[in-house]
Amino acid sequence: MQPANLLLLTIVLSMVAYGLGYARSRSLAMPMGGIRHLKSLPFYYGARAALWCGIPALLVLGLWAAFQGKVIQTLVIGSLPQEMLPASEGEASLLLSKISNVASGSLPPGFAEAPIVEAAERLKALREQSRMFMTALVVSVSVLAGFLGWLRVRPALNARTQVESILKWLFFACAALAILTTIGIIFSVAFETFRFFQKIPFTEFIFGSQWSPQTALRADQVAAQGAFGMIPLFTGTLLISAIAMLVAVPVGLLSAIYLSEYANKKVRGVVKPLLEMLAGIPTVVYGFFAALTVAPFISNFAASLGIDASSQSALAAGGVMGIMIIPFVSSLSDDVINAVPQTLRDGSLALGATQSETMKKVIFPAALPGIMGGVLLAVSRAIGETMIVVMAAGLAANLTANPLETVTTVTVQIVTLLTGDQEFDSAKTLAAFALGAMLFLATLLLNVVALKIVRKYREQYD
Repeated sequence: MQPANLLLLTIVLSMVAYGLGYARSRSLAMPMGGIRHLKSLPFYYGARAALWCGIPALLVLGLWAAFQGKVIQTLVIGSLPQEMLPASEGEASLLLSKISNVASGSLPPGFAEAPIVEAAERLKALREQSRMFMTALVVSVSVLAGFLGWLRVRPALNARTQVESILKWLFFACAALAILTTIGIIFSVAFETFRFFQKIPFTEFIFGSQWSPQTALRADQVAAQGAFGMIPLFTGTLLISAIAMLVAVPVGLLSAIYLSEYANKKVRGVVKPLLEMLAGIPTVVYGFFAALTVAPFISNFAASLGIDASSQSALAAGGVMGIMIIPFVSSLSDDVINAVPQTLRDGSLALGATQSETMKKVIFPAALPGIMGGVLLAVSRAIGETMIVVMAAGLAANLTANPLETVTTVTVQIVTLLTGDQEFDSAKTLAAFALGAMLFLATLLLNVVALKIVRKYREQYD
């Protein structure tokens, strides 16, 4: 049974345990000849039995799913002949990918060596055995733990305290999981980035003005070392993001001000949903629109003015990206502006200020932190966008500030470097982690600057 189906089965068994625990508590509360008082409501006894049934089974399922892949891969690699054993982690990754492709049918067995085909059969057998053992173990643990929880239902048992204590630890585990995930991402990226800087000098990556990570296979080939200067990528990222923000922030903010302060209910009820529909359009559709409509229009219009413009340009990608981001700025700004207390508006108008002065002097300063949060979300959305850039701006890493030329971004290059079967010992693949680390630091710096701006200009009201 697949882990997803097994998860659903565990939930069903937990619901059954809840029903049995609830029924047992009700039967114990009303014995023959009288009524016995329970220390908790029957709901808590049922919830306690469900937690006893579900939590151990989910722990077993999670641990099994986390380690079965590594164990199976080790067994499969160990079954290969001595001469085919990989000498490095990168070779092992490529070999496992080939075996997996044969096992899944993506690669016909006739195109692979006999030991690879045998390893693929062993991989399929081990996966099937693992699913069988995992199903049997998870179901057994669930049933046994649920039965023990059902047996321990007693009228004198304070089930409410135990259930609330378990839920408190579950909530703590969820909060800790988010923090640990962030720490894990940071350390994994930092480790791979350190490995990259062992191969490529730090100064070359930070100050280099050329990006060409296509390293040669032999040392005597041309450009054997590649070029790993990040400046063209960050220049393209900032250029496209700046164009997107020049479109999204004024349009989104002014539309939010109009809808919240000036538009009547009928106009707001029509315009706001239509504006928010932009957020539901897939980015690939925006990419098609940018590549097939906006980019040719910009190129032809520039040519009519005697200006050279590429068929793929930063202006096309940034403009369409700005249209896509408008709902993020508009919706968040509208919600923040509407959250400003009505008493502030009434007090300003009562002192003789106009509606425009009230907006500029009272409402906007009060809503500035929330508006900055919406703008930061929009900037993060622009920096992380990939599909529109690939289709409308291209993949060429040009160091230019001309919005009519082809550029690329950091996220596009990360996707390009990690697409397909990669060897994680080469500088080409490790460069993606270095780019991710620099992008993380740039975003962190952007957040710090934004917080300082908010603290400097915000207005606080009691």
